[in-house]
Amino acid sequence: MPTQPDLSISFHDYYQPRATAGVYAVETAQVLKKGEDPVPTPGHELPEVVERFEVRAARFVLDESSVHALYPAEGAEGDYRLTLPHITLDRAVLPWERETDGHALEDVPVREPWLALLVFHAGELPDDPDARGDAVPRTVEELRHPAEDDVLGPTLADEGIDAAVSASTTKTIDVPREVFSAVVPRLDELRHLAHVRDVTTAPALLDDGEVLTEGRYAVVAANRFARTTGAYAVHLVSLEGWKELLGDDAVPDEYRAVRLCSLRSWSFRSDAAAVLDARSLLDALADPGRDDPENLAPRLRPGGGVSGDAAEYAARRLWLGYVPVPYRVGSGELTFGWYRGPCAPAAVPRVPVVGRSTPHPTADHALIFEPENGLFDVSYAAAWTLGRVLALSDPAYAAELARARRELANEVVRILAVAGDPHLEGATTPGGLGRVLVDAFAAPQRPEPDVPATPGVRTRRTRAGVGALTGERLRPLHHVARERGGTMSAWLDGLALLRGVPFRHLVPHQDLLPPESLRFFVVDRQWVESLVAGARDVGVHTAVDVVADAALTAEVDATSTGPRAAAGVLIRSELVRAWPVFDLSATASGRPVTELRRDHPAPDVLLCLFDAIPDEVVIREPGQGIHFGIDHGEVISLRGLDPGPDLGYPLERSFPDGGSVFEDHLRDAPGDPDVLDLLGLVPALAGALDRADLTPAEFALQLVNAPVEVRIRATTEETP
Repeated sequence: MPTQPDLSISFHDYYQPRATAGVYAVETAQVLKKGEDPVPTPGHELPEVVERFEVRAARFVLDESSVHALYPAEGAEGDYRLTLPHITLDRAVLPWERETDGHALEDVPVREPWLALLVFHAGELPDDPDARGDAVPRTVEELRHPAEDDVLGPTLADEGIDAAVSASTTKTIDVPREVFSAVVPRLDELRHLAHVRDVTTAPALLDDGEVLTEGRYAVVAANRFARTTGAYAVHLVSLEGWKELLGDDAVPDEYRAVRLCSLRSWSFRSDAAAVLDARSLLDALADPGRDDPENLAPRLRPGGGVSGDAAEYAARRLWLGYVPVPYRVGSGELTFGWYRGPCAPAAVPRVPVVGRSTPHPTADHALIFEPENGLFDVSYAAAWTLGRVLALSDPAYAAELARARRELANEVVRILAVAGDPHLEGATTPGGLGRVLVDAFAAPQRPEPDVPATPGVRTRRTRAGVGALTGERLRPLHHVARERGGTMSAWLDGLALLRGVPFRHLVPHQDLLPPESLRFFVVDRQWVESLVAGARDVGVHTAVDVVADAALTAEVDATSTGPRAAAGVLIRSELVRAWPVFDLSATASGRPVTELRRDHPAPDVLLCLFDAIPDEVVIREPGQGIHFGIDHGEVISLRGLDPGPDLGYPLERSFPDGGSVFEDHLRDAPGDPDVLDLLGLVPALAGALDRADLTPAEFALQLVNAPVEVRIRATTEETP
């Protein structure tokens, strides 16, 4: 079943266990034969040996670790009218490890599962009137033999149920006879409500560090739709011991209820107008871009009514993603300036005055002045200041940078002290000073001439040393920078991916990312460069620091391995708060774009950064894997079943032709429980596919209720 290039799902009818759970006997007898004829041995017969053993499996209690996923999610609220609730189990053989009649049987070609998923609306279960998924703890003995005369328990053999098991606790529900008859699957329907999925996926790093892995899972689906608005309880029940009663009105009239073992239960709420309906939210996020792609860019859009040069100038600035911010000039007057964060709605031209050819002590170098309007662009100056603040607020980084600068400054002073001195010429290379000292002590000593100090000699020597800091004399600086750079490059790589940057610097105005919105952007790399420069320039105070900084910068850049972001997407929605993890993939010219960072700057905000500018982004509805149900229009979109490249792909035909599943294939039962009539649906669906019958895997493939995908493609837009 193709879904996306890095995901492959195979469906199987069932997982055949070597032996079902139960008590088995091995009988051993010895017979003496001559040829094919037995030889009588009166009085010397060997005794027969009978050994019993038990194959155990989950029965009255299901460990939580066996449950891989639930759909709808526990406590979820959404539009689930077209989806059949289902549970995904990590132990793929679990639904077929037991028999519905409570005994271990001989091998059969088709085995129905002993588990079923039952869905109950609020008010249907006396023990759980609000449909919260509650179950009543009872002993296994009370499950098998209810104290109430009008409650029927399962017919279970005594094999494997000793005194300890009978006294153990299990969870149970008492289902009214009418409700049981209306919702429980018929025996011949059970096999189509469970299947096995083999999932193969390429490793995918999620925002919480989890790596998705492949696996084999069992899926048990319900047969009831949640079409009526309200709360629903879902119970994974054991049908062991109920085989003879899985039919229409099979429960005798003298019983008002049947007692079932509930192995796992949860609840959800179905509401067509639910606020947290993932499909509706996802569709609404992309909807503004269908009419005007400009609506998916982070820029302010003020109302019209103003014209003139000033209005055109302001409109141009806003189109480029700027927002006006208060700004106090150096002389003290309060005015406003233009600010844009790293998330730009359009390509950013190179600004020659912004760069880092040399370190700076203040952010003034990054201010951009517009003399024709008398306004400042403070974007890069703010980025530089922010980088400085973030660096100083990190004790580890600040300490490491200060230590490196101190040792580099000491090395520069040493080099300057010996520069131009012919006796210490070799001291500027590692080990050179030691050689010079050895030679000096070995040479004949002579008295120091009494020569008065000449003013300016030290100054001339220092200048000569600065000029001499080239070539081989720079090697000691680079050696110290490599030794003391430490983790600086890794920290700066994280900063380049905007880690630690306050959300207000990314989105300076709330209208750039209003509630329930999606915005694409290109990363202003000059803004990022200014941010990183501010963090690097910490501790530069003197000319010596400036000299040493070049070596430190070169070594830090040489060890940097982090790629730089080129584009990204911001999503602000309740979808993010309810489902923090969902599929979002980007491609450029059909090739995947690497996702560098996925994070949540706020509980309802998702930030994704890419290493290239994508031309298509696909966002898939969140959920626990693929869903099981029908499509919009209350029909089933038929999929190909013939082996080959088209297996699983839509056939561009729907079933039923001209009708709906709800009109033609629901069970006729009192109260309209919205239960599928599989005994009629499966043959009719097989006929529409020109087949005599459908296996459980083929039926599951037809009812794949694929998640909603939103594909957003790039368009060419012109600058106003």
